[in-house]
Amino acid sequence: MGKHLSLTAADAHKLGGYRADPAGKPKGGLVVIQEIFGVNHHIRAVCDQIAAEGYVAVAPAVFDRFQRDFESGYSPDEVAHARGLLGGLNWDHMIADMTAAKDEMKGAGPVGIIGFCMGGTASFLASCRIPGLAVAVCYYGGAINKFMTEKPKCPVQMHFGEKDESIPMATVEEIRKHQPQAEIHIYPGAPHAFSNNDRPNFRQEATDLAWSRTKEFLAKNMK
Repeated sequence: MGKHLSLTAADAHKLGGYRADPAGKPKGGLVVIQEIFGVNHHIRAVCDQIAAEGYVAVAPAVFDRFQRDFESGYSPDEVAHARGLLGGLNWDHMIADMTAAKDEMKGAGPVGIIGFCMGGTASFLASCRIPGLAVAVCYYGGAINKFMTEKPKCPVQMHFGEKDESIPMATVEEIRKHQPQAEIHIYPGAPHAFSNNDRPNFRQEATDLAWSRTKEFLAKNMK
């Protein structure tokens, strides 16, 4: 359904990405931000799923700044390698790259952002630092607490697994305290990355509920 594309950030950095378009007139657009595994099969499938719901979806390759065309699976060695790349992460650069993806969808209607794990944190940060976003949806953003005193410029929805081994419930409650306006959902018994059906942590029931809430949130705010 989708296609690969090239984006250009405001600082002239060129990065890759993946775009999926709906069959008819779009309801709007969504920037889709990856986990640490690149714009891989899972993220492309998420883009295709979003397009099937009537939105344009663009996933920028935010690792292209330091590891061009990076794409990973989920074996222990691949996970370790992907984590090792996080040292190259620069949030300001990511803001620029997410903005380039947002600008790619001019004319599609309102534009929001959705992200997973690292991308969940990036989506929250985008809601605070990128003007003009209609909505931000954050799935298990492990570093949101580092930025939780910042003020979003758009409605924010967050999803966390109760049994996330890397995001304690105490951290989620801290986020809730600093972001009382955010819609925050916790999924009983769900681990980290519960919505990625390419990983062993996948939980169908939690994923279906989270996605239904996401669709409702988008319909309410993407106007």
